[in-house]
Amino acid sequence: MPLETTSFDLSAAKRRCRRYRRRILDISQRVSALHIGAAFSCTEIVDCIYNGLMRRSGASATSPDTFLMSKGHGCMVQYVVLEDLGVLSRADLDSYCTPHGRLCVHPDYGNPAIEASTGSLGHGLSMVVGMALAERGKRRDGVIYTVLSDGETQEGSTWEAVLMASSLKLQNIVAFIDNNDLQSLGRASQTHPSLYPLAAKFSAFGWETAEVDGHDSAALHDTVRTRTGERPLMVIARTTKGKGVSYMENEPIWHYRSPDKDEYAQAVRELEMQG
Repeated sequence: MPLETTSFDLSAAKRRCRRYRRRILDISQRVSALHIGAAFSCTEIVDCIYNGLMRRSGASATSPDTFLMSKGHGCMVQYVVLEDLGVLSRADLDSYCTPHGRLCVHPDYGNPAIEASTGSLGHGLSMVVGMALAERGKRRDGVIYTVLSDGETQEGSTWEAVLMASSLKLQNIVAFIDNNDLQSLGRASQTHPSLYPLAAKFSAFGWETAEVDGHDSAALHDTVRTRTGERPLMVIARTTKGKGVSYMENEPIWHYRSPDKDEYAQAVRELEMQG
């Protein structure tokens, strides 16, 4: 059955995502590298999960939902969302990647709302399967949300988890693939063309699948809310690495480096023009 529809303010989502990108830009001026392009490509996805889909403590769910960032190098957007929600403090973000700070380049288990240490790509979905199975065993109704990189679909462990999730009928898994088609310095569609089409692969493995524009908050939200709920769901979200800043979009170098002062100023201007 489709999930119950909840209100999702699209104008507010757009403002939040612009604010999240600006916050990440500001932090980039204090560190040499923070995977800014990878964070910008999944900004709308992570915002939709936290602010439009997840049920937190005190909601109608018997147990709260859970989010695991399998794509560990995209964690900057998770950090700024958690700051916005009051889970992390401004001081936590300001001390990112410093000797006295607790937030690092990849998520570390033990920090608030970080469910697992990720960044060794291909492990996340296996942990999600375990979490979803545990929810069932405890007779709880929490949904496990996750975001994977498209590069992770090259890992055998990912496909083992895909097979197990459908075999166990884990309907409480909602996964998104940040399909920006860039992995470090190359295009996945060129280095691993047999991966495509992705949706057909997941359908063949027994998942409910959908393909959407990963920067369309309404499409992301509605796709999950109207799912049948009979199988685990995989949403292939077509995204642009570095989304929102013209000179970053689809440029592999922004997987690693931070903008210099002039580049930062241009990025800020472009984000402000999107308001």
